[in-house]
Amino acid sequence: MSTTNPGTRRWWALGAITLAVLAITLDVTVLTVALPTLAGALKASESELQWFVTAYTLALVAGMLPAGLIGDRYGRKAVMAGALVLFAAGSAGCAYAPGPEVFIIARVLLGLAGAALIVLALSIVTVLFDEAERPRAVGIWGAANFVGLPLGPILGGWILTNAWWGWIFLMNVPVALLGLVAVLALVPESRSAQRPRIDIGGVLLSSAGLVALMYGVVEAGDNGWGSASAIGPAAIGLLLLLGFGLWERRLGGRAGGQPLVDLTLFRSRSFTWGVVLTAFGVFGLFGVLFALPQYFQAIMNLDPQGSGLRLLPVIAGLIVGAVPADRVASRVGAKLTVAAGFAVVVAGLALGTAMQVTSSDAFIAAWTFVVGLGAGVGFATSASAALVELSAERSGVGSALLQAVVKLGPAFGATILGSALNSTYQGRVHLAGLPAAAAAAVHDSVFGGIVVARQLGSGELLTSVRTAFVAGVDDAVRLAAVVAAAGVVLALVFLPGRSAAPVPSGAKPQGVGHDVAVGG
Repeated sequence: MSTTNPGTRRWWALGAITLAVLAITLDVTVLTVALPTLAGALKASESELQWFVTAYTLALVAGMLPAGLIGDRYGRKAVMAGALVLFAAGSAGCAYAPGPEVFIIARVLLGLAGAALIVLALSIVTVLFDEAERPRAVGIWGAANFVGLPLGPILGGWILTNAWWGWIFLMNVPVALLGLVAVLALVPESRSAQRPRIDIGGVLLSSAGLVALMYGVVEAGDNGWGSASAIGPAAIGLLLLLGFGLWERRLGGRAGGQPLVDLTLFRSRSFTWGVVLTAFGVFGLFGVLFALPQYFQAIMNLDPQGSGLRLLPVIAGLIVGAVPADRVASRVGAKLTVAAGFAVVVAGLALGTAMQVTSSDAFIAAWTFVVGLGAGVGFATSASAALVELSAERSGVGSALLQAVVKLGPAFGATILGSALNSTYQGRVHLAGLPAAAAAAVHDSVFGGIVVARQLGSGELLTSVRTAFVAGVDDAVRLAAVVAAAGVVLALVFLPGRSAAPVPSGAKPQGVGHDVAVGG
């Protein structure tokens, strides 16, 4: 069937794709509440616990560009179906892992499968929907994608309280299998008409560069930006990515050359700045998602389930903002829509800088809803701006490039915002008169400080720890607001006001004439 056949089937297919991606989002967030339990169940060291998270992230980033290329060459539906099977297998492997080593291997499998699912989901959306419908489809995809963020801790917290810990991973298996059935039944197969060759040099350079850069960022979060363990890998990663760019440019200049990334995409201001602004939006949103769970658990003394429930206003705002974003953009253009979305994020984050130890649930819900609302409008529209001129012929690689850049946003956000939070906390907390071991524990984290204050029965120290931490949260949110404000300026200066006239609903999107659809 044609990939743009009129009717409702493609919207049902979008539901199938969203369900598949939901499995990934659940897995990303559920691990955050499971680490203490896994430490005991698998007898894992602190270093191994870190690798439980890092192995998944590195595999996810490394797999994105190759996944897009493989989908373009061999069929996006087929590769996505295989990724869902691998994701189910990796989830089961995590649940039944006898020790940390097997668990880490299973996490790598999950990361590779997740990379393919994330990239091909957006790639298939690009092929299924024409320019007129694509912004709405991306908005629905984006809004649903974020629902799993609080759902993971909520479900995970309930399971860890009431059942065997392995179920936090096994719950992904039926979701993945249901997504598999839906994808096989509803999503039409599509692939590039001129099947791209596998650019081995590009795959190796891009994967190694992204992994090294991500590893350096992770190390910076643990040991500081000035540490050799952060600077070395990050510098190597940047050099490899520079080499990747030169390799792709050289390969693209050859007769018959087929580079992994079509650098001519960056001639489009819509694609270039859509990618950049989407990354900025993720960074700003992460200012909320990074700082608030710690605030809920350290200051309000909530469990992971209660913390996840209090993130629901952010998700509600995202959904309310993302779903109608296409209609707003069609009236006023992408430039003003993205700028307005970022401006709303700035307003919400500005309210958030007034957080105190005694802030009420109502106040937190109000400002986080505003942030989610602005992020929903800005994120959906900037992503659509990047994809709207993307040829379906290379939709896999183009979507992969967008996702690879976007996935670096939370990693940099966690490190930069975490550094701001920790710097303020450590500069303000009072350590005078404490024994060396107690002072070190207080200095390291707010959770350690609360434990020490309660052990010593010191109300003064407890107040100091909480006040210093909330000041750090305010600074982290303030920094996120600065980044969002930069997004407003960048959108107004660089993003085109309107793309080419939208293709009427049901017509071929740009490039589909060169794409092969071989039925559902």
